[in-house]
Amino acid sequence: MKRHPVLYALLALGFAFLYVPIAVLVVYSFNASRLVTVWGGWSTQWYAALLDDAALLRAAWLSVRLAFVSALLAAMLGTLAGIALGRRGGFAGRRLLAALIGGPIVLPEVVLGLALLLLFVAVQNAAGFPQRGALTIVLAHTTFGLCYVALIVQARFVALDRSLEEAAMDLGARPFTVLTQVTLPLLAPAILAGFLLAFTLSLDDLVVASFVSGPGATTLPMAVFSAVRLGVSPEINALATILIACVAAGVVAAGCVMSRGRRMSRAR
Repeated sequence: MKRHPVLYALLALGFAFLYVPIAVLVVYSFNASRLVTVWGGWSTQWYAALLDDAALLRAAWLSVRLAFVSALLAAMLGTLAGIALGRRGGFAGRRLLAALIGGPIVLPEVVLGLALLLLFVAVQNAAGFPQRGALTIVLAHTTFGLCYVALIVQARFVALDRSLEEAAMDLGARPFTVLTQVTLPLLAPAILAGFLLAFTLSLDDLVVASFVSGPGATTLPMAVFSAVRLGVSPEINALATILIACVAAGVVAAGCVMSRGRRMSRAR
């Protein structure tokens, strides 16, 4: 079936709308001029200046660590919740659990951040713990990250062939063995996808982290937002270009792994 040229034109406009601003940002990260709107020739000086910006690098490293820890916790808790929701047959509180998992996804980030702030303040006043900082950011990011993981794992779990679990139990495997040796390996792609999504959401979060963070816990989005309010710096363009390169490398690596897995599956 031949497609109308207008469809291709609309597709091209859509891709241009998404990627032309990114391309402009990458080009201007090599701008020799300090004014980001004035082209002053090619230079890599802002990448060298970025390496000397200790505060920005410290915020970036903190964001990566917090994102990894929160994504790991979200993957573990979200996997258990997804399996529980995906099992056939109901249990007491199943609908309530499903509603609670879907709540943080649909709530505005401002409302979620304010609610978590009030919770942490109330707990701190009552028990003296936790102090607002890196720990509260991890707890907040885990809270909404596990919701996405649970939905992804649940969708994958519902589509699994349950006869594999039944066969393992018929052969004498205990429930825990079936879970670790059969179910979790089959759910591994969904768990990995949920982990990566939770990692990305944590690394990208600004609103919730701004509410629940404390002194000495400035994440990269918070540092960038504070810097941009005073004007876009060429160092920010350089940092954004490095992040784009890292994301592109990750996407290419994931594509290669998935392509290799498909080829091995066909070979079998």
